Amino acid sequence: MVLKGKARILGDDINTDYIISGRYKFKTLDKKELASHLLEDLDPEFVKKIEPGDIILAGKNFGCGSSREQAPLAIQYAGIAAVCAQTFARIFFRNSINVGLPLVEYDTSAIKEGDEIELDFSRGKLVNITQKTEVTFKPLPKIMLAILAEGGLVPYFQKHHQFQL
Repeated sequence: MVLKGKARILGDDINTDYIISGRYKFKTLDKKELASHLLEDLDPEFVKKIEPGDIILAGKNFGCGSSREQAPLAIQYAGIAAVCAQTFARIFFRNSINVGLPLVEYDTSAIKEGDEIELDFSRGKLVNITQKTEVTFKPLPKIMLAILAEGGLVPYFQKHHQFQL
């Protein structure tokens, strides 16, 4: 799996209420409606600035806070292809894989807003096309890559009916 997109830079401790405010989490189950409010408490214009395929890059502790699936779903339905962060809250990490949102743990501090980046999940490579640099990251386990390839945990089980390790 290889993804390419523009970097959208965020900081540390981006919690799930910043990703999608609680005032929307309980108001609707419509994923497109949730996505239209992505990160609006940090930047009210965020969804107007992003393009399909963009990649969020953040610092430490991305996805901390509540464990609801609305946060990775809002990111996914806004058209964000993946999230790279120095560290993730564990429950957010698993919820993201389960809904089919690819994640990379890597120190993103050298990447600038708007840099064109490419993520090769099977090789564990992050290429900054703009800066002409390439680094490695710890690849996801094969089972997680298989879940992502199927579009999430539910489609994976619908196809395989069990974990194929």
